[in-house]
Order: sequence, then C-alpha cells, then structure tokens
Amino acid sequence: MNFLNSFIALVGEMAPYLLLGFLIAGVLHAFVPQTVYSRLLGRNDMRSVIWAALFGVPLPLCSCGVIPTAASMRREGASRAATVSFLISTPQTGVDSIAATASLLGLPFAVLRPVVAFVTALFSGGLVTLMKEDKSADHIDSEECQCEIRPQPKGFWGRTVEALRYGFIDMIQDIGKWLVVGLVIAGLITVLVPDGFFTRLNDYPILNMLVVLAIAAPMYLCATGSVPIAAALMLKGLSPGAALVLLMAGPATNMAAIMVIGKVLGRRTLAVYLTAIIVGAIGFGLGVDYLLPAEWFTVADAGCTAACHGATMPWWKVASSVVFATLLVVAFILRYCKRTKTNSVSMEQAYKIQGMMCNHCAANVQKALASVKGVESVRVELSEATAYITGSADATAIKEAISAAGYQVVE
Repeated sequence: MNFLNSFIALVGEMAPYLLLGFLIAGVLHAFVPQTVYSRLLGRNDMRSVIWAALFGVPLPLCSCGVIPTAASMRREGASRAATVSFLISTPQTGVDSIAATASLLGLPFAVLRPVVAFVTALFSGGLVTLMKEDKSADHIDSEECQCEIRPQPKGFWGRTVEALRYGFIDMIQDIGKWLVVGLVIAGLITVLVPDGFFTRLNDYPILNMLVVLAIAAPMYLCATGSVPIAAALMLKGLSPGAALVLLMAGPATNMAAIMVIGKVLGRRTLAVYLTAIIVGAIGFGLGVDYLLPAEWFTVADAGCTAACHGATMPWWKVASSVVFATLLVVAFILRYCKRTKTNSVSMEQAYKIQGMMCNHCAANVQKALASVKGVESVRVELSEATAYITGSADATAIKEAISAAGYQVVE
C-alpha cells in the first residue's frame, strides 16, 4: 500500500502540469512552421548557435526523437554548429518537463534546467564553430537525407486539431511509457531505499556526480520521466547538484543517440557533444551544491503528504490525474491495438528494426524506406519495432536505407 499511495500521490502532483505542458507542446508543433528553424540556422557562427539553443529549449523532443528533426534541419541548410547546439538544448528540457519539474522539484529547479540546457548548448556550438569540417561525418544532402518534416495543416481549426492530436496522442505515445516507468521507479525508491542512503556520498561531490553520470548517460531517460526519479533520490539524501546531473545528462544521451550523432556529424563533433554535456552537468551541479542556497532545492515528500498524514488530494489534482490516466490508456490502445486486420499481401516483407523509440523515429524510417527503388508501400509499426514492405525492392537496399537513417535491422 505504501508504494501505491506514493505512486498515486506523485501522479497527482505532476498530472496538472503535464497536461499543460502537453497542450503547449502541441501548440508549438502546430502553429510554429518548422521551416522557420532551418532558415535562421544556416551560418556557422554564434548567431545561429544562439537561435538553435533558443528553439531547442521549449521543444518537447526526447534524445532519440531529436535526431531526425536535427538531421532535417541539417538537410535544409542548418550549420553543423547550430545542429549540435539544437541537439544539446532540445532533449534536456521541454515545456512538459519544465512544468513537471516545477510540480515536484520547485520553481528554482524549473528555472535552472532550461538555463543549463541553453548555456551548455552555446558552449558546444561555440566549440564546433572553431572546428574544421569533420571528415568522419556522413555527407548529408537533399537526396541522401531521408528525414521528414510533417507539413503544417491549413486553417486555425485544422492546426488546433493537430495541436491536440500531437500534444495528447503523439506526445503521450512517445513518452508515456517512460514517464510511467519513471513514476514506478520513484515509488519503489520512496518505499525501498532507506532515508539518508545517499547522504554519505555527499562528502565526495564529484565522485557522487560521476556515479550518477555513469548510470544515467547510456540509459534512455526522457526529460519528464527523469523528474520523479530525481525527486525520489533527493528525498533519500542525493544532493541537488547530483540530481541536476541526472536531469541534464540522462535525457541528453543514450547509446542509440550517441551512435547516430557520431555517424551523421562525425566523431570529433560527437566528442564535443559529450564533453559539453559532462562538463556542463557537473559544473552546474557543483555550482548548485556550493553557490546557491540549499533551501531553494528542498523537495517536499508528495507521497508522505498525501498518504502518511491522511491528507486528501484537491479535486483539481484528482480530475487531472483521471484525465491523464485516460489519455495514457487511449494513447496506448491507439498504438498497440490499431491493427485490426491481418496481412493479406503475399509479397509483404517484415524487417525488425533496432533503435526506434518514438513516432519521430518511425516517421524517419518510413520516409527512408519509401525512397528505395522497388518499394510500393511501407508501413512502420513502432509497437512491434517492425517495418512491413510490399514490392520488389532488394533486401540489401532496404537494409542500407535503414542503416543510413541511423537504425539497425535485426537479423
């Protein structure tokens, strides 16, 4: 019961802010033309780097979903420096994760996250402006890049419907699973980890942050899903600075993103990318622990407030929790149960694909496969990690197209 109470309390605290964040995310997606981003990011200078960082901070894209978006911008003429800046700032924050951070970690943390993302993006982009062209990178042009920018719907009502669809269906499909995983982990930490467990590590702050970094960096951890985990760890004694390392490094990196960035932008650019994340996260983490007032980063125990003291949850939090849970169920049903008819085309081939983690990944793969000679139709099922292809296309060409898009075929 303690776990269930903690889980429900965490959902109640985050749900109103998550719903607001998803709505704003949808509005940004539907009403801001994506070509605006690429038009301002073409020069290899600090002006483009600054614009890229500013665009990236509010966008609610995860560390894998940002890859095809950044590649599209690169194809449209964005410079390498601006692309790296966008890749740094975007996955670390988003309007949804900023709102969730405010709900559980407080306003100072919610303000600090986008500031850190912006500064580290400027640092990384500035370094890339000083570098020569990386010969280890794949050349990207309009024919080779298979990334897709979805056309904007026409009219106010069309864009409004698109905003609601993107915010409350696509976004929840993309991060809903990881958000639930984060809430479950946070609930387990609250119940199973003794109070003060991490306090002993606070005497060794850099070691503490390196341990958190080593655990968080290779994992897939979305910006919003990392919030309840960081809150639960802080309640068990983790320092605010180390929690900031988790919040910044976890969403910005995972093994799939690292491999794709190295392939598209080159190994030297990847080194700058990782260095900026590591130095920025640890540097700002130390600043939080030693330069800012500790009372700014006090985390309230939402689980104890709602469960231990018998407090009742306000009606608007209950209503938000019900709406959020309903949207989760609907999004998962649409993703996993939308196929109601069996495959009837004898020429259809199925390819299992490794590395697809969101709708952006699936769209990227589908566009890449559609351009292969001999492909008559292609359907990518994200829930099955499988592409279904009809036509006479050569299997080798199909595998090469998937690889060029940054993913792998599972033999």
